[in-house]
Amino acid sequence: MGLKIAMHTPLVELDGDEMTRVIWQQIKEILLLPFVDLKTEYYDLRLKNRDQTADQITIEAAQAVKKYGVGVKCATITPNAQRVEEYKLRGMYKSPNGTIRAILDGTVFRKPILVKNIRPLVKAWKKPITIARHAYGDVYKDVELRVSKPGKVELVYTAEDGRVERKDVHQFSGAGIVLGMHNLDKSIASFARACFTYALDQKQDLWFSAKDTISKTYDHTFKDLFQEIYEQEFREKFQAAGIKYFYTLIDDAVARIMRSEGGMVWACKNYDGDVMSDMVASAFGSLAMMASVLVSPAGQYLFEAAHGTVQRHYYKYLQGEETSTNSMATIFAWSGSLGKRGEIDNLPQLVSFARALERAAIQTVEEGYVTKDLAAIAEGSVQEVVNTTRFLEEVRRRLEKNLGA
Repeated sequence: MGLKIAMHTPLVELDGDEMTRVIWQQIKEILLLPFVDLKTEYYDLRLKNRDQTADQITIEAAQAVKKYGVGVKCATITPNAQRVEEYKLRGMYKSPNGTIRAILDGTVFRKPILVKNIRPLVKAWKKPITIARHAYGDVYKDVELRVSKPGKVELVYTAEDGRVERKDVHQFSGAGIVLGMHNLDKSIASFARACFTYALDQKQDLWFSAKDTISKTYDHTFKDLFQEIYEQEFREKFQAAGIKYFYTLIDDAVARIMRSEGGMVWACKNYDGDVMSDMVASAFGSLAMMASVLVSPAGQYLFEAAHGTVQRHYYKYLQGEETSTNSMATIFAWSGSLGKRGEIDNLPQLVSFARALERAAIQTVEEGYVTKDLAAIAEGSVQEVVNTTRFLEEVRRRLEKNLGA
C-alpha cells in the first residue's frame, strides 16, 4: 500500500461507551488507519471518565469542536438511576449530547442511509426524509422537582430591574412532580436559519411542526420566529429554488409524513426531533442506518451515530459471545467528519476517501453481507449474516477495490 492520505488539521475525536466503543476502535484499525494518516484531538467521554472529571471532559470536548471546526462522536451513555448504581457514579449527569449541543448552539440533521435491498416499511416513502432537530433547551436543560406534600408551585420571573412576574403552575393536594424548561429566541432563530439554509442547499421542501394550539407561548414563539425569518430572509430564495416552507401541528405533520413519498426536511423541536428521527430511521430500516450531524451557526460540525451504545450486545461481548452489531451509522460518522475536514482544508484525496468508504459500506449491504438486524428485513438473497468484525472486514475489501489499493 502506498503513502497514507495526509491530514493537516486534527479531527476532534469523542470516544464513547459500551459496544459502540468497541466498534469505534475496530473502525479505526480496519478502515481508517491503513489508509489515512489520522490526526485527532482525543477526548474520552466514557461514563467513568465523565464521572471522574465531574463532566468537565464533555465541556472541554465541545470547546475543542469550536476550536477545530470538525468533530466525530461515538455513542455515549446518558445515566439513569440504574446506571448510577451500575457505575457507582457521583451524580446523574445530563446527556453529553445535550451539553455539547447547548455549547455549540447547533442543529442536528439526521438522514437515513439508503440501500437498494432494504425498502422502507412505509410503502409510500420513495425518498429519504431528513429530520432537522433543534439542539438546545426544552427537556434537555430542564429543572425538575419532586413534590412530597401539599403546596403551591409557582413560575417566577425576576427581571434585572427588580420587576417580578408570577404564574401559578399547580396547587398540589398531595405528592407529584413538576418540570420547568426554557429556550432562547437567539437559539430558535439560529435553528430556523440553519433549517432554511439546509433545505435550500438540498433543494427540498421544509416542514416545521410544533403544538402552538396547546402551548400558546412556548411553541407559538417557535412558529412566529420561523415565519418571521422566512418572510424577511428566505421567501424569495425558496420561490426561486421552486421549494416550499410551511408550518403545521406536529400531529398533522405525522399523518402527512406517513402518506408522503418523502424527500423533505422536517424541522422539529429538540425532543420531538429525538423521537421522530428514531421513527424515521426504524421505518427506513434500522436505527443503525441513520447519518447524523450537528451544525452550529458558526459553521462547526460534529458527526455522530444517532443510536445508543448497544448495551445488550456489549454484555454479550464481555462474556466472550459473538455479536453481530450494525456499524453503518458509526462508519458514516467517521466518513462524514473526514469528508468535511477534507472540504474545509482543501484536501480532495481525503474527501474522495470518505466517499469511497461510504460506497464500500453500502455495497457490502447491497451485496448481501449483513449484520443480524438487517438480515431480517433485507430483500433478495442474503449471502451471509456476518458478525461485527467480519462486516468491517467485508467493507475493507470493497474499500480497497474502490481506492484501487
